[in-house]
Amino acid sequence: MVLVNLELRLFFVYVYFMISWLEYNQLSLQDRVSMLYEQGTFVMSIRYYGYKVNLYLMGNLYLEVFVNHKQSSIEKIVLLNTNHTRMKFYSDQIKLPENL
Repeated sequence: MVLVNLELRLFFVYVYFMISWLEYNQLSLQDRVSMLYEQGTFVMSIRYYGYKVNLYLMGNLYLEVFVNHKQSSIEKIVLLNTNHTRMKFYSDQIKLPENL
């Protein structure tokens, strides 16, 4: 019954899909991870201090997933802050043709 409720809840969020960050962030970490892996699109990953940070696009939200490899766990999911110094790590991986 609990699994059915979760699946139903995730389905309705998908149907209405322009979920806001505030709505998404109110879900439990487990529900956020499930929704992200089912509905999101992996973009790229970077190494940032002790973390592997996976960048996902879900609807109109870019989300960063902080994975602690030492503990094999997801520690947090945050909205991408485009003013953060981590943006340099992402931009370093993007290669555009020189003739653009």
